[in-house]
Order: sequence, then structure tokens, then C-alpha cells
Amino acid sequence: MANFLSEEKRLRVLAALVEGNSERAVERMTGVQQKTIGRFALSLGEGAVNLHNRLARGLHCSLVTVDEIWSYVGKKQARVTPEDGPDVGEAYTFVALDASSRFVIAWYVGKRDQASTDAFMTDLRARLVVMPAMTSDGFAPYVSAIGSAFGPGVDYAQTVKNYTKRGRREGSADHRYEPPRDPFITKRAIFGAPDLDAASTAYVERNNATMRHHIGRMRRLCLAFSKRIDRHKAAVALNYAWYNLGTVVKTLRVTPAMQLGLTDHVWTIEEFQAALLTAGPCEPPERQPLAARVPETTARELPNGRGFLRVVGGGKASGERHHEPPPVAPVPVAIPVEPVADPTGQLDLFAWRPKAPPIGQLSLFPGFDDPKGGE
Repeated sequence: MANFLSEEKRLRVLAALVEGNSERAVERMTGVQQKTIGRFALSLGEGAVNLHNRLARGLHCSLVTVDEIWSYVGKKQARVTPEDGPDVGEAYTFVALDASSRFVIAWYVGKRDQASTDAFMTDLRARLVVMPAMTSDGFAPYVSAIGSAFGPGVDYAQTVKNYTKRGRREGSADHRYEPPRDPFITKRAIFGAPDLDAASTAYVERNNATMRHHIGRMRRLCLAFSKRIDRHKAAVALNYAWYNLGTVVKTLRVTPAMQLGLTDHVWTIEEFQAALLTAGPCEPPERQPLAARVPETTARELPNGRGFLRVVGGGKASGERHHEPPPVAPVPVAIPVEPVADPTGQLDLFAWRPKAPPIGQLSLFPGFDDPKGGE
């Protein structure tokens, strides 16, 4: 009974954890011992994973952007020794975001290598039922991971920012935490025919900045880093689940889960805690066949559900064709008529009238230049 937390204490601890406070800060705020907070946060993280597995399946997300967030566990990579083990050092969080609803579809905590990228893409693929258009940065393992998970028919583009190397080469200031004002961005198609105008990682990068405020363990240059990998994964799962269900996106005025149709209201902290503590074990979803994505541009559906026929950019059709200008109707040229001199020295006000056509010449405008009306 000494380790039992009242309902009020648990709500205060949960509210403090999802607002980016460290365990020591939560201890000072609530009066709960740090070890108790750690065990309670670990159980909340496990419940968040089960809750997300139950909700995030069979999703219709047509535009997905992926990225990774740097963090570390125990100590930074430069000081890690072989005796520390594989769970100490850099811990990247791979994130997949639906650009339309800002819903975090999947996340994965691991090293920034091919194995972690493959596991992340496998989990993302199992949660979707529609072939998405995907955008990522220039991380090389994404190419083989996306190709293996979705096949070469996916519309996949990379958005590469080259400002870091260019800034160092030209001897400019160090922009480690703030990029220059004129970044050089290169977009290229990897698979399929993606819309390069819509290809961007801006939404997922903005989400990364938001989560660094909500997850105190991910903040740079602070003492709120994780000491154990299981606690780090639990904190990541807890805050991403709360972001999807209880955080209102200012531009959408609803939560990401509401925008995607997974819930019809904004979850309260009491409802969220009850769902986490009562969420039973739930395995990740199984891989399902992907339906063709309905293109946003003009398209024609192919028979037997084989996809859509649409016009894409590139090739000769994308260049400007030379068209001959349409024929221009001839503009009649007004012939100036000299005024008739008057013996009194005054000008004739009716000198603009055309002269009568000579005898034997047909009139082109009967009734105007012929006083008799062409008769």
C-alpha cells in the first residue's frame, strides 16, 4: 500500500510527463518518488503501444512523410565503449506522419542504420491499406526499405537539403542549430511518378520540433536524457499517443485522430489514462493488400481495380511547345482626309465626309459612302 498512488496523484504525474517534464521535475512538482514515477511511466508507455496498435490499423493515408529524430541513451555516441552495450548511445526515433491529418502513423526507436529503417518501414506498411505517396530526406537506407515494403510502384520522392556542406565549404558561420536563411533544396523522384511540387518534409519536421517540447528526453543540451532504453521507448510511445488523441492542431482545429476519423472528440487526460491502464495486449497489425490511391488530379479509373490513368509531368510534354499565333484580323487603316480650304479662312466642319466614288466603281458600303443608298 505504500507504493499505491491515488487517482489525483496519477493524473498529476501523467499530465506532467506529457508536457515535457523530466522524472526529477515531476518528483518536485507532485511529491511522488522518482522510482515510482519511472515504474508508472513504463506501464503507461506499454499501454500507449497497445492502444496505438488497436487504433492505427487499416488507415487510408495518401501522403506520408518520414523522418528521424536524434537522441541518446546513457551517454553520447562519441563516449560509448564496447562495454556499454548496444542499448547505450545514439537512439534515433523514426517517425511516419500523415500530411493531411498530422497523424503519427508509426514510430520506431533504434540506431540510424539499415536494420532499423527496414523494421520501421515494415511496421508502417502493415498499418496502411492504400498505396501512399511518400517523401523523405536523403537518408540512403530509405530507398531499399521503401522499395522492399511497398514495391517499385509507390510514388516516392526525396527532399535533400545541401546547406550544411555548402556552408562549411564556403567558410560561413556554423548553423548546427539554426540553418541559413537560403537553404538549397533538391527534389528527385526515386520510385513511380511523385508530384515534386507536393513533396515536402515540412510537416514531419514541424512535428519533430513539437515532440522535442513534449518529450523532455529528446531536448538538446540538457540533463533530461534517458538512462535506460526501455524508459526512453516508453516515453516516446506515451507522448506520440497523447499527441494523436489529445493535442489539437491549431491549423486543423481538431486532433489528428479526429481528422483521420479514428475518434469523434478530443480526449481528456482522465480518459487517456483510463485507456492506457486498461489497454490489454494488442499485437501490431498484419500486412494487407494495398488499394490504388485516388489521384487528386484529373484521372480515369482502369477496369478491374488496376489503378488510374493520369497525366504526369516529365518528358517532352513538360516543355513549352511552340505554337503558331492565331491569325489576326486585319485592322482597317484610316486614310486622313485633308480639310477643304474655305475662301473666308474658316475650316469646313464637314470635311471628314468621304468623297463620292468615281463613276463606274462599286460601293463597298451602300448607304454610307453612297448618298443614294446604293440604289
